[in-house]
Amino acid sequence: MANRNKHKRSTEIHMGFQIAPMIDVVFVIMLFFMVMAGQVQKEQELKLKLPGRAVASEEVEAIEETQIRVLESGDVLLNDEPMGAPGDAKLVEMTATLIRLKQASDDARSKVVCTIVADELAPFQRVVDVLNSLSVARIANVTFEVPAE
Repeated sequence: MANRNKHKRSTEIHMGFQIAPMIDVVFVIMLFFMVMAGQVQKEQELKLKLPGRAVASEEVEAIEETQIRVLESGDVLLNDEPMGAPGDAKLVEMTATLIRLKQASDDARSKVVCTIVADELAPFQRVVDVLNSLSVARIANVTFEVPAE
């Protein structure tokens, strides 16, 4: 009979489903979410700028580009106007025009951008003459472009 009582006691110890620990776990999870809800920032509170269309507060003036073309014959054209004969190494007329252009742009507080377009067989010395003329006029924004065929 002693074996029966031992076996009976082990089955009587089974307690069943305990609700108190489950309630404790639910309260801990609820506390976690309540604390974390205070840490979430709204999008408007973040200090960042998303990509999009920018609105300028002031009018932006477009930079007008001046084109200088050096032809194969050695002629120089400033915005399609002839400025120098092939023998004129100093390009006096073009230099005077560029100086006036630089002064006008400085008065208007804008930039002068010159693009040199030289033909494929244009004399290299002629391009150097144009660069010297730009240097005398103190124009620093110079680009080169390949002529369209």
